[in-house]
Amino acid sequence: MNTYSLENVKARELFPGFVGKFVHAENMTFVYWEIAAGSPLPAHSHPHEQVINMFEGQFEISISGGETRLLGPGDVYVIPGGAEHSGRAVTRCSILDVFHPVREEYVWED
Repeated sequence: MNTYSLENVKARELFPGFVGKFVHAENMTFVYWEIAAGSPLPAHSHPHEQVINMFEGQFEISISGGETRLLGPGDVYVIPGGAEHSGRAVTRCSILDVFHPVREEYVWED
C-alpha cells in the first residue's frame, strides 16, 4: 500500500496553463490539475477511459462528433477510451482526472 501527500508530489505543466500532480496506482493514473482561466485543451484521444471530477471552476468539454458540456463543481464526466475530445477552462479550475489503465506516458523518473 502506498500513501501520497500531494504537497510532496512534483507539479508538471503538461500543456500551457495545465499544471498537474500525477499519482499512479497499479491500474490507474490520477492527475490533480490546477488550470488557468482561458487555457485550451487541444483535441486529442487516448485508449484510456477517463473520468473528470470537477472541484472548482467551470470547464467546457467537447467530444468530437458528439456533445459539448459546461462542467462545474461536483460534476463528474466520463470519456470513453478512444473518444477524441478537447476543452477549455472558462474560469480557473481544480480538477481530478482518473485514467484507466495507467497513462504510461505520464510516468516520470524524478
